[in-house]
Amino acid sequence: MSKIVRTVARLLTPAILLFGLYVIMHGHITPGGGFQGGAVFASGVALLIVAFGAGRVEQFLKEHPLSMLESGGGLLFIGLAFAGLATAFFYNFLIGSPIFGHVPAFGPNPGDIWTGGTIPLMNVAVGMKVIAGLSAIVLVMALASSKQGEDE
Repeated sequence: MSKIVRTVARLLTPAILLFGLYVIMHGHITPGGGFQGGAVFASGVALLIVAFGAGRVEQFLKEHPLSMLESGGGLLFIGLAFAGLATAFFYNFLIGSPIFGHVPAFGPNPGDIWTGGTIPLMNVAVGMKVIAGLSAIVLVMALASSKQGEDE
């Protein structure tokens, strides 16, 4: 790709990745959540693949495997689901706690991020799985298309 595309990708990718994390973390008080934020984050990975090539991204991901991220997301989600099992499966056991679940005042809420209990943590778990899954899909498609181009 051209130097202009690589430069723009270097400038935009951190903002895209940060926005994806923002959507994941604020999913319980704004439109969005784990899936939507994970898809935004994976689009940043797709931009890197377009700008720098699938080979360079694959080399980076060999050092930082996506399977660890996806497995961690699944374990976190299942762990949170079973953590509230004393009351009910998927019980929001952190609601009312001082860190993640203080109960907001009745009426309009300006969007206090600390009122979700386990919901933000579950959004993080889903986001981890979606980031890993969509990034892997985009990378495999890019690698397959580059191999197909070499064969012809």
